[in-house]
Amino acid sequence: MGYKYDEFEILDHAVDEVLEHGLSQLTFGRLAKRIGINDRSIVYYFPTKDALLLRVLEAIGVKLQPVLVEAFGSEDRLSEAELLHRAWPVMASADNDPIFDLFFELVGLAAASIDPFPAVAAGLMDNWLTWLTPRVHAAEADQRATALAVMAQLDGLLILRKTLGPEAADSAARHIGIDG
Repeated sequence: MGYKYDEFEILDHAVDEVLEHGLSQLTFGRLAKRIGINDRSIVYYFPTKDALLLRVLEAIGVKLQPVLVEAFGSEDRLSEAELLHRAWPVMASADNDPIFDLFFELVGLAAASIDPFPAVAAGLMDNWLTWLTPRVHAAEADQRATALAVMAQLDGLLILRKTLGPEAADSAARHIGIDG
């Protein structure tokens, strides 16, 4: 009898597939072909595509945590300007482009109201906000709003990076006082 993949090996392949080809291209058949197994083997562990997608996004979220810690620090409370200055060079790294490409695909699918993406994107953004808020050095009443402002500026710069290229995003970052 041939080698049987376990749930975690299948998930690892699914994460790689999504990072290489995007969320919208993930299918049981495509993943099975990549691994060299029958798609029923995948369904055994992930009964629906939504279940597989949610687990893939959770796994990618785990991969994103070290990037966020590098970008924002683990426990330092920094001002809005310091957070932006520290985070932009990390987030604008070519090494991190696949993760942020996936993030924008998720947001686009959510904006198009394609299930399960609206709830997943909202949860992801809320988790990021919850994680970032205590790292903001501001009056307690202003911490959440400041964290939202940091998120909005970084997401905007990342959109520019994706659509107009790194030079345009870096130029905009410099113009608003973020040197990277």
